[in-house]
This record gives sequence, structure tokens and C-alpha cells, in this order.
Amino acid sequence: MNPQLFDIAVAVGRVSVFFAFVLGLVVVMTWVERKGAAYMQDRRGPNRARILGVTLFGMFHPLADALKFLFKEDFIPDTSNRLFYQIAPMFALAPAILTMAVVPFGPPVTIGGKQIALQIADLNVGILYLFAISGLGVYGIVLGGWASNSKYPLLGGLRSASQMLSYEVSIGLSIMGILMVFQSVQLSEIARGQGELLFGIVPKWGVFVQPLGFILFITAMYAEANRTPFDLPEGESELVAGYHTEYGSFKFSMFMMAEYIHLVVGSAVVATLFFGGWQVPYLADTGFVFPGGASFALPAAAVLVLRIAAFVAKTFFFCWLFVWVRWTIPRFRYDQVMRLGWKVMLPLSLLNIFVTGLVLLLIDKGGF
Repeated sequence: MNPQLFDIAVAVGRVSVFFAFVLGLVVVMTWVERKGAAYMQDRRGPNRARILGVTLFGMFHPLADALKFLFKEDFIPDTSNRLFYQIAPMFALAPAILTMAVVPFGPPVTIGGKQIALQIADLNVGILYLFAISGLGVYGIVLGGWASNSKYPLLGGLRSASQMLSYEVSIGLSIMGILMVFQSVQLSEIARGQGELLFGIVPKWGVFVQPLGFILFITAMYAEANRTPFDLPEGESELVAGYHTEYGSFKFSMFMMAEYIHLVVGSAVVATLFFGGWQVPYLADTGFVFPGGASFALPAAAVLVLRIAAFVAKTFFFCWLFVWVRWTIPRFRYDQVMRLGWKVMLPLSLLNIFVTGLVLLLIDKGGF
């Protein structure tokens, strides 16, 4: 095959597979969210949508939702700014989709003598790209709240801006320890570095070398995604529905898709930074190699499948954790959210950087 055509085919294939995975998991999570809520509240959950009499545990409900949003009336308030009102959902959705481009799903594979990374773009500034693009999502939310020309969406948009900007500081500082330990901002290199063992036994996962960083990062990630208990921008008891109060039909679904894509991407990033990404403990390129010398050989294809499956399983676990937290912890007050971000998480993030630097310096100087 022509090398240029091969490269084009690989690029198109990666983009198609990756976005199919993300959007497919978004659809599944809308079902898991409702089924999880029903399970925790001791009820059946969605079970009415059916095809040919088959309900399939309510899994047709996401399809019914999509059809409903597609065919509902596209209502635009008379007092709104029509242009910005219509483009705001796109500003919220586009950054959410683009952030997944730098997350590695597995180790590089060799096809036709060429090494192919299992991610859309293996950037050497992957973490910086991730935070830069994800930070743009706030513009869509603020724009939607302002363009609606209504007090509730405006207050929701302002809350979202202050909350996301506040926690972006903590979320950035919380991973500085990871960057210091693995000495890279490239996600594929960080995932590869977690394949080593500490003391010959414990996987060198981020959660073991940076436990405080993990707690700070996942807490700030919930706030960045506007999920309970940090869902103040759309607090129903105070702001009706927050920044998307005046939205309906397909535009409303775009805001919801952006939220769920943030959920999926955030889960994938946590799995990559703190839980080894595609790494499986004691699984080398040739198979399992256990402490003490025992080993179990596996074909290269089986190793690849296990690693990709491990990444998907870790990502889905953290997606489920989002649901679990939502139905376990009540919503915070606005002042509590701001106090937590600036007076608790920011000092702890700085302390974590100081302690990590001190430990690395002592290790480098032979103090341990």
C-alpha cells in the first residue's frame, strides 16, 4: 500500500475508533446513571422503552432520548441573543470532544513495519494540551447563560466560571507531583513509566507514589465537570436548571453530551495518571512475570488485548464512581465549594509539591 494512503487510513481509523468508544460510553453512562440511581433508591429504574416487546433492562432509553431531542421543537426565547444562544452549546461540546485526543488507550503496535500509537495525537505536551482545551469549555457555559438573557441561566454561568477557574488551579497543581516523579508531560510516557515496580513488588502507579495528589485531582475533577456534589451551576433548588434553563431539544442534549464526555475523559485521565493507564501489574510484553521468578508466557496479541481491556475497565470503574458519588454525597453550598477550593485544596496541592520535591531530592542525594 502507498505509505501516504496507509498513514491516512491509520489516522481515520484511530479517530473513528476513539470517538466511537467515547460516544458509545457516553450513551451507556446515561443508562448507568439512571439504573445506578434506581439501584441505590431501591426501585426498578428505566424499563418502559422497548422494541418488539423487548426492554433489554431499559437499554433502549438512551435511543428514545436521542429521538426525543432530535424531533422536539427548537424553541429560542424572544429576548435572547440568537447568535450566541445557538453557538453556545457547540462551544461547550467541541472542547470536551477534543480533549480525548491525547489519551493513550494502549501501548504502540507495529503494523506493516510501522509503529502506531493507540491515541489520536501523541503530543509531547499532552498534559498541557489537555488542560488548555478542557478549560475552553467554560466559555460555552458562560455564553449560554448570558445569551439566554434570563437571571437563572446568568447566575448559573457566573457560578460555573468562578468554580471552574478556582478548581483549575488545584487540578493543575495536584498533578505536579506526578510530572516530577515521571519527568514528562507526555501521557504515553507517564503510562509507560507506571509499568515498573516499587521494591520489586508494588506497581509504580501514580496512586502509590502520589496518594495525596490522587485525592486532590479526583476531587477537583468532580468540580471541573460540574458533577454532584459540585453541581452548583445547575442547582435545581436555587437556579431551576442553571445555565441551560432556557435550552431545549437538541441544544440541551449538546450540553448534556459535553457533561458526560467530560465524565468519560476525566475517568480516562485518572486511570492514565494514577492507575497505570493500560498497564497490568506484572504483565510484560512476553506475558506475566511475577516477583520471585515465576512467569506465564502469552502471545503478543493476547497481551495487547489484556492491556486495552484493562484501560477500558479502569475508565468504566471511575465513570461508575461518578454515579456512586452523585447519589451518596449531598450538594455543597456555594461558599463551601469556594472555601474548599481556595483554603483547603490549594494549600494541600502546594504542600504536596514541596514534599514530593524534598523526597526526590533526598533520593537523588542518596539520603534514603
